[in-house]
Amino acid sequence: QVQLVESGGGLVQAGGSLRLSCTASGRTFSSSSMAWFRQAPGEARDFVAAIHWSGGSTYYADSVKGRFTVSRDNAKNTVYVQMNSLKPEDTAVYSCAAMSRSFNFYSNYARRGAYDYWGQGTQVTVSS
Repeated sequence: QVQLVESGGGLVQAGGSLRLSCTASGRTFSSSSMAWFRQAPGEARDFVAAIHWSGGSTYYADSVKGRFTVSRDNAKNTVYVQMNSLKPEDTAVYSCAAMSRSFNFYSNYARRGAYDYWGQGTQVTVSS
């Protein structure tokens, strides 16, 4: 079992910044590739960013590229996403996820089905 707990969400004005954290317990975090997804009301859960277990590779959705940065600290069992230049359309519940070891990271990083553990999510609201 893996437990993932997100924090850092909140209300911010457009153009502002937030940093979300996701702390893991259970399965060895340092060998787990991780991702952030988000879900706006009435929308599907969409891929935001992913990071390889080594921290050596990161991928982003086109909509956040250049504004969001994903990182991890394996010593703290934590993955982060720094979100800058926030827009109202970034408003969503943000969830972190741990990739199943059955999947290759490089070909599956954006697939919801490749992740077998999810956090409860944290709300991010960007006002205009």
